[in-house]
Amino acid sequence: MCIKPFYFLNVFKPKGITSFDVIYKLRKLLNIKQIGHSGTLDPMAEGVMQVAVGKAARLLEYLPSDKEYTAEIQFGYKSTTLDLEGEITESTPVNFTQQDLIQAMKNFEGKITQTPPIYSAIKVNGKKLCDIARKNPKQEIEIPKREVEIYKLELLSYEASKAKIRVSCSKGTYIRTLASDIAVSLGTDAYLTKLERTKIGNFEIRNSIKIDEINPKLHAILPQNALFLPKYEISPEEFKFVKNGSPIKNKTELKQGYISLIYKNFLVSIGVLEDNIIKIKKYFEFDGEE
Repeated sequence: MCIKPFYFLNVFKPKGITSFDVIYKLRKLLNIKQIGHSGTLDPMAEGVMQVAVGKAARLLEYLPSDKEYTAEIQFGYKSTTLDLEGEITESTPVNFTQQDLIQAMKNFEGKITQTPPIYSAIKVNGKKLCDIARKNPKQEIEIPKREVEIYKLELLSYEASKAKIRVSCSKGTYIRTLASDIAVSLGTDAYLTKLERTKIGNFEIRNSIKIDEINPKLHAILPQNALFLPKYEISPEEFKFVKNGSPIKNKTELKQGYISLIYKNFLVSIGVLEDNIIKIKKYFEFDGEE
């Protein structure tokens, strides 16, 4: 049994609130200050959030971060925020067929370069882009481009200039930007009318829990079950070395890289396997220690 809190939650974020609002509510609900998350969702978006409670916040960097979304797109209009929360500034003709859209989407699969939207939380010179844009909408800002990867892009429906798509992508992908770029490639504009994150890592929306329904006794996810890392069960003798931060010899056929070190069914450490030696990166205490 571990010193609590040390677990993850698969939380459903509803529309209309920020990701920080979710964390604020959870801190009050669970009476715990140390709560973190990975993968911010815009207020207009809903869906899965990976939430780390207590010492599990130290493990966020090791969580798998690939994502899946469903999004609804309105073609023929330009929005200042690339979604329905922005101001519609102009309309443009829509002169493409469903087959044209399918072909255009294929061109965006694989590694692509995106320019994040001006209304985003990315920082430039220490300031959030969204704060700069709200303060001075006409100010020209050079936004750094980024490379992301679209693993799969599917058209679920298309009718009357409105499309519904499913996107599987890497961390850092902006679906608002993706929708806009697809539209531009078709000679028009577009903005998102709905966005739902259905999966992040191995956290899926079908297993997510609404904030006011969370019960840690029922919904806590053990760290070793949240991580997609190889597991290595260590012996009492090896635990003594791990506890002191000393490396141990690898006695398994695991490949090089990060691994979860498990002792008495508890994640005691994140190690890294190099040259058949496991070096200790992070250590977590548990109440079975003597």
